[in-house]
Amino acid sequence: MMTWRTSLLAGAMIPTIAVAQTAPPPASAPKAIATLSDRVPVETFAKLPGIANPKLSPDGRRIAAKMAIDGVQVLVVAPLFSGGKLAAIKVGATVDINWWRWVGDDWLAVGIGSQDMLYGEDIYVTRTLGVKADMTKINRIDWKNSGVRADEILWAARDGTPRVLLSRQTGIESESQWYPAVAEVDLSTGKTKTVAGSQTNVFDWYADGAGVVRMGYRYDDDTRKGSLLYRSANRDPFKVIASARGKQDIVIPVTFRADGTAIATDDSGGRDEVFEVSLPDLKLGKKLYGADSYDVDGVVENATGDDIDGITVTDRFGHIVWLNPKLKEIQDAVDKAVGERRARIVSWDRTRSKFLVQVGSPSQAGALYFYDPANGSMQRYSWQNSDLKARTLSPVSTIRYKARDGVEIEALLTLPRGHSPKNLPLIVLPHGGPFARDSEDWDWWTQYLAETGYAVVQPNYRGSSGYGTSFAKLGEGQWGLKMQDDLDDAITHLAKQGIADPKRVCMAGASYGGYAAMRAAQRNGTGDAAPYRCAISYAGVSDLQSMQRYDGKFLYGKTRGDWLKKQAPDYRSVSPRFGAQTFSIPILMLHGKEDKRVPVKQSRMMAAALKEAGKPYEYIEQPLGDHHFTRGEDRLEFLKAMGAFLTKYNPA
Repeated sequence: MMTWRTSLLAGAMIPTIAVAQTAPPPASAPKAIATLSDRVPVETFAKLPGIANPKLSPDGRRIAAKMAIDGVQVLVVAPLFSGGKLAAIKVGATVDINWWRWVGDDWLAVGIGSQDMLYGEDIYVTRTLGVKADMTKINRIDWKNSGVRADEILWAARDGTPRVLLSRQTGIESESQWYPAVAEVDLSTGKTKTVAGSQTNVFDWYADGAGVVRMGYRYDDDTRKGSLLYRSANRDPFKVIASARGKQDIVIPVTFRADGTAIATDDSGGRDEVFEVSLPDLKLGKKLYGADSYDVDGVVENATGDDIDGITVTDRFGHIVWLNPKLKEIQDAVDKAVGERRARIVSWDRTRSKFLVQVGSPSQAGALYFYDPANGSMQRYSWQNSDLKARTLSPVSTIRYKARDGVEIEALLTLPRGHSPKNLPLIVLPHGGPFARDSEDWDWWTQYLAETGYAVVQPNYRGSSGYGTSFAKLGEGQWGLKMQDDLDDAITHLAKQGIADPKRVCMAGASYGGYAAMRAAQRNGTGDAAPYRCAISYAGVSDLQSMQRYDGKFLYGKTRGDWLKKQAPDYRSVSPRFGAQTFSIPILMLHGKEDKRVPVKQSRMMAAALKEAGKPYEYIEQPLGDHHFTRGEDRLEFLKAMGAFLTKYNPA
């Protein structure tokens, strides 16, 4: 069924990795004036991260991560210490490496995906690879007997053997093959053994720390009804323990404890919080953690997978609240070492005695460090941007303002270094999603705009995630309406503060943010009352009805359609494509042809409508571009085009 191929690049693409035997260098203070000679060139911001999603091997000797090589991110396994060789695997230009995890010291499970033609439809197909750590062997895990979705790892052995539990559809020819079964897989041989057969409408399986498949979630996309299947041991049959209309109404455990209870998140109090849960009745017990004003993100399981060591939270920035006293002590020591910057433990060995720590700030790209508490050393492994290194750029802060109807909106504000924070040109930069949010973290796009002299505001408008159920529901029915007002109201707030010049404002964004930029160009009018001088859209949505049809191809497509209809009951009235005649400002649009989240057709249709309407626009299509800017070449083209467009229509 799959038409694409995997190719291997092994060995000495980079002969050695030198590890600096140093503690984190002190943060450099921002300079008072950013002169032309001091300005960071656009090429620096377009560089891919030096290392992405690093995973420390269980023995603490190697790192698996995506690294930037010749402007492209490839999956590598690199030695932790100097003297070894780096091995890399590279797949075709249109194939994604989506995830990877260590299974024992010598093997990786790797998930890949690509578009494929299936019965005349363009479908995203996923597969699993077993990859030897030195990249000398790659096993395709039962590709012949896999369906469209075949890359969900439920569990990995902790005894050193390369075994995983893989949930996958087993084919496309019959209904029974469409529902995924769970198999135990030996990554080193590719051999599989079914441990839980497929069941009608069960697409999500859950396993405990011992590798027992304990739960299945059944959801009927036609009736919109869900139920939870449960068993306590492999020998037991599955029984329904909860039913509801909609998955959100059922408490679904995320961790099964050794004492027979479980841990789950629940939002019945208005925000996602972490609770103990009894089984099989799913009654909430003791609340383990809840954050003031914010949802929790998830949990960090312990070394054996039968309890949790911590809870992930994003308030002003993402961090881990450690419940394990030993790990809390280690976090405190790391925090003390890095001073005002932020340190997040991102990976660890099997004994949780060696750690990878990401150190940086929203103004500093930062670096990855190896930390060994036994000898107290922090060794820098890789700069995230080898040109910037520890350099500090424009300051970022969290602000709050009131929307016109009184709703409080939290936002990030980046002020250009070396400029007085008075009467600045402004970029309104809404996030994608829209059920997502921005927080204080390094952002290459925002820092580029600030470096060229713009203040940048990133509102977490109503409907954003992380602020509880009530705030999320405020976005229902408000796509392009009150959600758009929230963005415009940031201008009013910053103008009253004297920070922004309200006559020098543009909106830019990607995905939903790109939609918002199109909508800003369409609905806000002309003349002195117009809040924007131009708009910039990357991978924006122009036609919501067309987007619903595209999403309908995926799992739970009808439910996705229900959700989108709830956000925008009248698709046509808030779809920029159908308002091309009312576009009042010039717009720059870019889109990657290989975008699998928002199809390139969305920008093509918008460009065609603007051309027919005789409105000013620029459109750039990137032949190998995707939704997430994974190629340095595409980032650079985008930043240069955006810079030229802003210079023309809203110069700093």
